Amino acid sequence: MKIFTTILLFIFSISLNAQEVNFKDTTYKIKGKTILQDGVDVTTTLSVEDQAGVWEAFNKEKALDKERKDGEKAIKKAEKEQKAAEKKQKKAEKELKAKEKAQSKFEDANDDHADAVKKYEKLKKKGKLSPNDEEKHLEKIKDLKEDIEKAKRKL
Repeated sequence: MKIFTTILLFIFSISLNAQEVNFKDTTYKIKGKTILQDGVDVTTTLSVEDQAGVWEAFNKEKALDKERKDGEKAIKKAEKEQKAAEKKQKKAEKELKAKEKAQSKFEDANDDHADAVKKYEKLKKKGKLSPNDEEKHLEKIKDLKEDIEKAKRKL
């Protein structure tokens, strides 16, 4: 991110000097239709070929600046799209994790219910259940059945 910021600052500093043009190892500054050298108007003193060369260099510089700005926009757009994709992926992962957790709870509730029913049937078959114990076991089975329903709804 620091590198990206540095690049943007570099491009911005170049764009501030976009009106300065180098032609034949001389720096000219363009203001409107006037060509300046060291703050002095040299538009009329330059030959027609030199004026054309300065204007051509100026137009090339403007085109480069436009390409740089378009590149910056493309980079920003790509970063924004990447962030959106990462956010979407995180959301999907979170939903998947929640779904897996709900499935696990449902399976655990089913297992607990089946174990409780088995235990109740076994004790009942052996005749080792008092009326109070039988009531407790049936209540426990009922509660586990409700847990199954809750887990099923979450799925």
